[in-house]
Amino acid sequence: MTLQALLVSKDDEAADVLSRILAGFGMAVERFSDSEIALQRLGEQRFDSLIVDFDEPEIARQLLKALPQAKPGALITIALLSDPGAIRQILQDGAKFILHKPVAPEQAEGTLRAATSLLRRERRRSYRVPVQAPVQLSVPGGEQIEGILLDLSQTGMDVLAAQPLAPSALIGLRFTLPDGSVEIDAHGEVAWANSNGQSGVRFIDVPESQAEQLKTWVDANTPDTTAEEAEPVSVCKLTDLSLGGCYVETDGPFPEQALVDLCLRAAGIEIHADGMVRVMHPGSGMGVEFPSRTNEQRETVAHFIEFLTSRPGTVPELLISPKSLIADATQFESTNASPDEHMEDPLLELLRNASSLTREQFLAELHAQRSQEAVPSS
Repeated sequence: MTLQALLVSKDDEAADVLSRILAGFGMAVERFSDSEIALQRLGEQRFDSLIVDFDEPEIARQLLKALPQAKPGALITIALLSDPGAIRQILQDGAKFILHKPVAPEQAEGTLRAATSLLRRERRRSYRVPVQAPVQLSVPGGEQIEGILLDLSQTGMDVLAAQPLAPSALIGLRFTLPDGSVEIDAHGEVAWANSNGQSGVRFIDVPESQAEQLKTWVDANTPDTTAEEAEPVSVCKLTDLSLGGCYVETDGPFPEQALVDLCLRAAGIEIHADGMVRVMHPGSGMGVEFPSRTNEQRETVAHFIEFLTSRPGTVPELLISPKSLIADATQFESTNASPDEHMEDPLLELLRNASSLTREQFLAELHAQRSQEAVPSS
C-alpha cells in the first residue's frame, strides 16, 4: 500500500532528507514551495499526510486552518519547526507530529516511522466495504427513519436515509449485515449530509463486543492490499509507571490523544495494555494514560504492572503500536473509583496537566517524582 504525502517547504536540504526516508517507509512525496498551489492540490487529490514548514509560520497556520475546507477526512499533519518554543502552539493548531530543523536523519526516521505506522492503521480502520442492508435510524426527537446502508468501516458508515439528516446530529442506529454475522445497536454522529438523504455517520459509543464483531467482519472483507499491520516503535524505554499511566522515552512518540497498545515481552510471555497519549515530546518521549472506566480495565493495568515488577533482573522488551488517531476519552473516565484514588497518583495528575507545562517543566516534575529504584525496561 503506497501512502501519499504532500510536502510544503522551500528548504531543499530538508526536503531531500524527508523524501529519502519516506520512500523507505513506502510513502510517495509530492513537494511544493507555494502554499496556494499546495492547497489546490489538496482539493484535487487524496493525501494521507501533509508536511508543512513553519519557517513562514503565518502561511503555515493558514494552510492548516484551510484543511477542512480543502479535503474532508483524516489527514495527519507533520510540522517542520526551527523554534522549540512554538511546539505547544503548533500542536494546538492541528499538527500531530513535529520535526526539528535542521532535520537530523536519525530523529526524522523515528518520527516518520511512527507517523507512517499510524497512517497505515488509520487507512485500514477507515476502509469502507460496500454493502447493502436496511438500517433503522433514531433522530433527535425520537422519530424513526428507515435507511439503506451503502458501505461500512470500523469507524463509520455511509447511509441513504428516507429523509435528509442534520449535520453534527447525534443519532441512534441499528442494523444487521446480510449474512447475519454482525448486529449493531449503537449511536453515531452525522459527519456530513446531502439533501438527497445520503450521509456519512461516525460511530460513537459502540459496545465493545459489537465493535470486535464489526472489526472482524471488516477485516475479513478488506482487500489484502490494506492488510499491513502497524509497525511498532522500535526503541522504547519505560522510565515511569503507576496504575494511572506511564512515561516512555522514544525517538518516535505518537501524537496526543492517540490510542496505543503497549506490549511487554519477557521469558516467552507477552502482555498488552491500552493507553491514550496525554503528552508528546517530539523526538524524546510520551506520557500515556491507562483506561480506568471499568474494573476489568484497571485489572488489566494491575496485571501489566505485576508482570513488570515480579521479574527482578529481567529486562522486558517494550513495543508500542498505534490503534487509532483519536482515543475514546470516555474510556479514561473512571465510573467506579473514588475521586481520591486519582489524586493519590502524582504521575497521572502530571500527565493530565501536561498541556500547561513546557517540556522542561514537565521533565523536572517527573524527575522529582521518581524513586531511587529505576523501573527495568528497554
